[in-house]
Amino acid sequence: MRLRGRKGIREDIERQKELVVLNAKDHKGKWAELFGNNNPIHAELGMGKGRFISEMSKKYPHINFIGVDMYDELIRKASEKAKIAHEITSNEEEESAPNIPNLKLMLFNIEHIEEAFAEGELERVYLNFSDPWPKKKHARRRLTHPGFVEKYQQILNANGEIHLKTDSQSLFEFSLNSFADMGLRMRNISLNLHVDGIHPDHIMTEYETKFAGKGMNIHRCEVVIGKNVLAAHLEQLHKVKSE
Repeated sequence: MRLRGRKGIREDIERQKELVVLNAKDHKGKWAELFGNNNPIHAELGMGKGRFISEMSKKYPHINFIGVDMYDELIRKASEKAKIAHEITSNEEEESAPNIPNLKLMLFNIEHIEEAFAEGELERVYLNFSDPWPKKKHARRRLTHPGFVEKYQQILNANGEIHLKTDSQSLFEFSLNSFADMGLRMRNISLNLHVDGIHPDHIMTEYETKFAGKGMNIHRCEVVIGKNVLAAHLEQLHKVKSE
């Protein structure tokens, strides 16, 4: 995938030091220090243009959010989405460096995500409409391949979860099998998330808006990773069975 951006894009994002993180490895184990608090940290891996992570950071100010992507142009577009979501206006003649306390945009290759976060540093990972890599020979590139999931398990804490959304039935089937083969618990599995309409509190991604508008099914599930959330999940299941 190649993106053609406007001239001066790297200079643009380099100016946004309060929002954009270009040296992610330097913050490994120190993200709480960068945010200036010990609030939970949620990361969207492959954030695209950034609408989801920007809207989430506006809606949940007591959670720290990190949007991750490897393309300069998407980081730039996400910074614009962040300004819109947080109603930040800027003078085009001035350096554009919005300070959104609970949001960072990280330029990084997800293949090496364990080099950016320490063990147990994240509470949640969002995988929204990731590239399905449909050819079998590319299976290892899918973000729900066990090779990636093992890395998520490493960087997620005791309350850790993975939230997956996709329009790709083949990727969803692959993902469910991948999670099951690893012995992971899943909940809130949906083959058509918006069958009864879009809930007013639901934050949509750009792709989700597009695909749902065409009547396409959106598949979703949550993967229970951390020991605390797993214990709560099993307790809830036991309670339901006892009723």
